[in-house]
Amino acid sequence: MKSKILTSMVVACAFALVNCDDSTSAVQDALPEQGVVPGSSSDGLTPATTPEISSSSIVGGGDLVPPTSSVGGEMVPSSSAPASFGQQNNNVAGASSSSVVTPASSNATAPASSGVVTSAGSSAVTPASSSVAAPASSSEAAQAPAAGGVFLAEGTDENRDQMEVEYIERTGHDGGGILSYPKRLSADKKHAVVVWGPGGGTEPGAYGGMIRRLASHGFVVIALRESPGNTSQGKPALDWLEKKNKDPNDPLYQKLDMTKVGCSGHSMGGLESEQMVIQDKRVITAMLNNSGDLGHTAMASVPTDKTIGIVYGEAGMERPNAEADYNNNGVRAPACLIQMTGGPQGGEGGWGHGSGPWGGMAATVAWMRWHLGGEDFRKADFVGSSGRYINGEIIGEQGHWKGTCKNF
Repeated sequence: MKSKILTSMVVACAFALVNCDDSTSAVQDALPEQGVVPGSSSDGLTPATTPEISSSSIVGGGDLVPPTSSVGGEMVPSSSAPASFGQQNNNVAGASSSSVVTPASSNATAPASSGVVTSAGSSAVTPASSSVAAPASSSEAAQAPAAGGVFLAEGTDENRDQMEVEYIERTGHDGGGILSYPKRLSADKKHAVVVWGPGGGTEPGAYGGMIRRLASHGFVVIALRESPGNTSQGKPALDWLEKKNKDPNDPLYQKLDMTKVGCSGHSMGGLESEQMVIQDKRVITAMLNNSGDLGHTAMASVPTDKTIGIVYGEAGMERPNAEADYNNNGVRAPACLIQMTGGPQGGEGGWGHGSGPWGGMAATVAWMRWHLGGEDFRKADFVGSSGRYINGEIIGEQGHWKGTCKNF
């Protein structure tokens, strides 16, 4: 009898050990960021009503805005937007690992004056359209930033948010911008800076997904209240950040590398970015989203020690300007032209004027990690005859990348 009891106890213990699993999966609540511009302004500085746009209205360097698909003068995705805008992919880095990646050496805490604190992403589930395998890419491998360089999130996937961020509205040099940065700032490395320019007539909050995505990868992002298409807003924004970087009482004190500044923006914001990389010595790279110089000459003025790229839509009204600006024979700076193709056949009939900041945001993030963060392995994704942004699937969306580069 004793032997039977002993045998039963041994079997029960073995069964418990086999089925015991003390691992946990930390998946954050979904916080979808739709990038929708509501009918009223969130900061009180943008008109609550959509300006009347005629068929001859000019934005984004001479782009014509269809009156039936504009918000505040720009094409902006909303719950009723054409399918060609695509859906924002805010996936965090894999449910099998921690949903938020933070630097182990960080000793910074969230400032008391911060506004909205958001989680790393909105979902741990990749949309069905992302089931198509992307071409082999060097950016797939998880690589920590090189010692001595600017800080980057350890997670390298540009299609996902990587860290929790601070998201502060109604701030900046004019009180109408947005400031976002990693909730846990690095203790031993500087953070590169990205200036984001909204489309003409569109408030910066419409691009919350892009702003958060860039910040979650380690950048300090300042989004402008408006984009006149020149440097009149971008330069004061950088001056404002420099003051914060020198203020011992500011959370960003000595956290910024003001020699590693990139500019990006949508339509008119793209024109602002182009002029900033031409005229401001602090800016070393620019990535235009659905934009291009009306005169088709601006890219030829970019200094050869800087870089510039354009992400644009196959059916976007910006296409002629983007292509002509890039194809100008006077362009000597390293430059890329990246088209989004095969988009949903609704609205504009493919990837249109709203493609870059939403469905195509990964290209801008990868570009900034390459040119600001020093991840030279990403060059293979942009330059050559194969690679993610040369001939690859748009992860999480319908369609393909079709890219070309020169002067690298």
